[in-house]
Amino acid sequence: MVVHEGHRARMRRQIEQFGMDSLSDVQLLEVALYQVIPRGDTNELAHRLLQRFESLSGVLEADRAALLEVEGVGERTAEYLLLFLQMERRHMICRADFDRVLDTTTKCGQYLLPYFMGEQEEVVWLLCLDGKCKVLDCRLIHRGCMNTAAISIRKVIKTALERNATSVVVAHNHPSGIALASREDRETTRALQTALDAVGVTLVDHIIVADGDFISMASDGMMEQIPAKIETAG
Repeated sequence: MVVHEGHRARMRRQIEQFGMDSLSDVQLLEVALYQVIPRGDTNELAHRLLQRFESLSGVLEADRAALLEVEGVGERTAEYLLLFLQMERRHMICRADFDRVLDTTTKCGQYLLPYFMGEQEEVVWLLCLDGKCKVLDCRLIHRGCMNTAAISIRKVIKTALERNATSVVVAHNHPSGIALASREDRETTRALQTALDAVGVTLVDHIIVADGDFISMASDGMMEQIPAKIETAG
């Protein structure tokens, strides 16, 4: 116990003298674990986590079940580690100003990326814009397989009308890591366009997110003509 306490004191002195940037990934993870493991050696656990998941990002993106497979990780430690990605995700979302003008498909895609951080299954978000392409809201519409049978078109319409949206962008992810529009994606897009057109709301794009990047179905010419105020570039 004394050895571990002495090591922790040395780590804290290093941080005080040289800052967090002086820590290696294993040291940073070790120090983070102090908060949930108040006594004992967290260095060995940090090494096991990095060995199991290959990198610090791998540790932070691991799901609960995988974390619990690592020796020394209990429910409390797993919950603690899962917080980091959620906090980063919320941080990135909060940084986005809801008064921002998203007048290009690229801006829409970049705005939506943080909403998919850490997701292990398919989710669908609806970005609502006013007549000047300012953000009105961004809401989770669906969790699960993205297809016409599963997604609630009624919910999409209801959300768009509640927010008085002039136009909307639908976005979903491919957890497989391949950002390509499938046949189901195209069918769902056509169904959404038709339904939204009927209530005077324009579907300007369908963004597909994968592995930290995205494609725009509008930019790739897979959608009908969109309003001139939304550019398929930039």
